[in-house]
Amino acid sequence: MQHTGWVYDKPEHRLTLEGILYRMRTGIPWRDLPLEFGQWNSVFKRFNAWSKKGVLQLIFKWLSCISDPEWLFIDGSVVRAHQHSSGAVTRDDETIGKSCGGRSTKIHLAVDSHGLPVHFELSGGQIHDITHAESLVINAPDPDFVIADKGYDSEHFREIVKQVGATPGIPYRRNSRKSDKQIDNCLYRYRHLVENAFARMKHYRAIATRYDKLERNYASMLTLACIIIWLPM
Repeated sequence: MQHTGWVYDKPEHRLTLEGILYRMRTGIPWRDLPLEFGQWNSVFKRFNAWSKKGVLQLIFKWLSCISDPEWLFIDGSVVRAHQHSSGAVTRDDETIGKSCGGRSTKIHLAVDSHGLPVHFELSGGQIHDITHAESLVINAPDPDFVIADKGYDSEHFREIVKQVGATPGIPYRRNSRKSDKQIDNCLYRYRHLVENAFARMKHYRAIATRYDKLERNYASMLTLACIIIWLPM
């Protein structure tokens, strides 16, 4: 009897995805995409549609659910916003901040015990890390330990970490009046895992420098980078 199984084979979709990955890797304008990926406008429209529907975010959320949440490392990193990222026809700032250093966006990131991204948020580059600390912990998978640097030194934040059932591993500043400043140094030395995640993300030029006008599209590109980091697992 002849096999009648249905096979999903859409080579044009693969070319479109490869075009999006190529743009993420090189940071070139969409109009400069090589013709091997098809018409640049078709590739951009597909990416923009995925961005509106949150398709990539759904994949990333599913991956976050299978993470190892025992340790949660959080940190923030600033990326420069290219001049082409300005001029969005919206009333919002699109998480592009202004400071004496120029326009920038900050990525607030949480990674699991293996250094794999589980949640991120965006803000203007001038926003302090502690502003998004609570949200990072609440929206990430429930951890046993939360590890961060001195930028997150806040008794209020430590209490929030304890309320979610986790143990904070946050060092105190030198001028802190807290008498007991001991933390688990053996665990804290693994904080480089979140720094490593940032380094891997910034291998992609469209992540290391923000070219997207809309926060939504930059977040989708960043989500795709997080998914790629998960692939070897």
